[in-house]
Amino acid sequence: MKKNFNKPSNNNPKIFKFNIYWIYAVIFIFFIGLQFFSTDIAKTTNFKDFNTKMLQQGKVEKITIINKEKVFIYIKKEFLSEEQFNNVNKKPIGNSLNPGPHFFFEIGSVETFNQDLKDAQKDFDYEDKISPTYETRKDVFGDILGWILPLVFFIGIWIFIMRRMSGGAGGAGGQIFSIGKTKGKLVDKSNIKVTFKDVAGLEEAKEEISEIVDFLKKPEKYTKLGGKIPRGAMLIGPPGTGKTLLAKAVAGEAKVPFFSLSGSDFVEMFVGVGASRVRDLFKQAKEKAPSIIFIDEIDAIGRARGKNAMTGSNDERENTLNQLLTEMDGFGTNTGVIVMAATNRADILDKALTRAGRFDRQIFVDLPDLAGRKEIFEVHLKPIKLSKNIDVNFLARQTPGFSGADIANVCNEAALIAARTSKKTVGKQDFLDAVDRIVGGLEKKSKIISPNEKKTIAFHEAGHATISWMLEHASPLVKVTIVPRGRSLGAAWYLPEERQLTTTEQMKDEICAALGGRAAESLFFNKISTGALSDLEKVTKQAYAMVSIYGLSPKLGNISYYDSSGQNNGFTKPYSEDRAKLIDSEVSQLIEDQYQRALKVLKNNKKKVEELANALLTKEVIFKANLESIFGLRKWKSYQEEQLNEIDKKDANKK
Repeated sequence: MKKNFNKPSNNNPKIFKFNIYWIYAVIFIFFIGLQFFSTDIAKTTNFKDFNTKMLQQGKVEKITIINKEKVFIYIKKEFLSEEQFNNVNKKPIGNSLNPGPHFFFEIGSVETFNQDLKDAQKDFDYEDKISPTYETRKDVFGDILGWILPLVFFIGIWIFIMRRMSGGAGGAGGQIFSIGKTKGKLVDKSNIKVTFKDVAGLEEAKEEISEIVDFLKKPEKYTKLGGKIPRGAMLIGPPGTGKTLLAKAVAGEAKVPFFSLSGSDFVEMFVGVGASRVRDLFKQAKEKAPSIIFIDEIDAIGRARGKNAMTGSNDERENTLNQLLTEMDGFGTNTGVIVMAATNRADILDKALTRAGRFDRQIFVDLPDLAGRKEIFEVHLKPIKLSKNIDVNFLARQTPGFSGADIANVCNEAALIAARTSKKTVGKQDFLDAVDRIVGGLEKKSKIISPNEKKTIAFHEAGHATISWMLEHASPLVKVTIVPRGRSLGAAWYLPEERQLTTTEQMKDEICAALGGRAAESLFFNKISTGALSDLEKVTKQAYAMVSIYGLSPKLGNISYYDSSGQNNGFTKPYSEDRAKLIDSEVSQLIEDQYQRALKVLKNNKKKVEELANALLTKEVIFKANLESIFGLRKWKSYQEEQLNEIDKKDANKK
């Protein structure tokens, strides 16, 4: 059997990097060791033991007084072999004889010691008496350590405080002198597992983003035709639609340095720090060109300048924005550096930031349509153990208006609901419960509702369902329930038509459907309740928008008071008091007309409304099929429903 000597071993020891602090540690240990080994091994004793066990026995060779503080005693060599001197007769290193000193003790004064020594030797012969010798010694290393150690201690405390104040002990922003350095993280491709395959439902956005990545990989493909690399691309769309996910996919696909940071990383309490971090970010990006910079939530620094007069002209955010504008398209060149940004508040961004030459491409990442939701479900359903009866098309139909993040939350919530009931797989009902949980809130079974209140809620929801079913442009019903969820006592789910333009008739039908609950209460109980609060709020806002924004009122004509620039501070109205009265009058008339229209529709279908409300009281939850059995098939089919039918036909042909 041949051994593969070229195969790298996993047991290779780690290579330690050199650190300057090692030298300091070696010097410190050297001084400590020198101090330790230069110290004699003399043991402590006292005058009494010295007198009785050594001096009176004639075993003392000499006595030395050091610095008038300590008395060192030397024992004669012939007595060192005795048992009482076993601890002092050898040197600490090696095994040679210790010449001394062997013992020591401290004294209060030299005069007192000399007198005690004289009294102790008064019976000695003259030649046996021992006279002390005197020495003055200086402990050089001890003195050095005496002033070095406190200095090292205070320097260590100062370094610790500086690092704590600067927000960390490492990295470019770890020192207080590096506070102006960028906080952008250089993303390693090996750490990003997201690619364009993991991004579903955003085909147009992926196409434009992938073109930028392709430009960085093969620039000659575009430059040979005279094209230039785009300076920047801004991802704009509602929250949860996948803007940051697209940026992660770019980091996973591009084989170039990728700097990732948030708009708030530029904002600091110190003036000028934001602009300094922008300069440092682009400096690093230029050094590693071609490269990509991704700034998430750019509205933190990209807000239109001059909007906030309270901060004065030296606003830190404005300075940061000015530096960003200069770096993206100033006198300097940024060849090979592409800036990507994401925001869901494009309306407040400065116009200079979104002009051509800076963010050349503005990519709108909108809420996914039916086909997009189906693709997103297929991505998030992969790690989930599903039962056999799961239909992805059905799930996509039950989630109109959901973003990618909402769909991911639905899949996760369905798995949690299934696990809560100890199921082995996630079924269809688990997904329906998850949608109800996310849209309507937590189901409150313990909420106490009287029979009269429950009946009022049932007729209220039946009124909504009836109006939406009988009007052409109202959103068709998907599900209605009288089980309390969240803050609502009842709820209805509709399938809104995904349209880009809305006509006057469509908006009126929506207002009429919203007023169906209040109209049903008035018709069947001859009294109204506070249950229509959210409906009235929605209706009022929509009616004012029709009259004062969209110009859909014949009396006011083609006039809109909408300020798209956002510069209207709200302190003054752009119209007179007479015009304000006319707007209020038109709104009231519009809402009253639709309310009377809702009453008329309910009167014409009174028995069917009662049947629907009784079904709600019995089952608490009814679906589209229940309405079809009561009212018959809906007369009108929206483009949305036609699209659903086409998808069903394609899936049937594939099978």
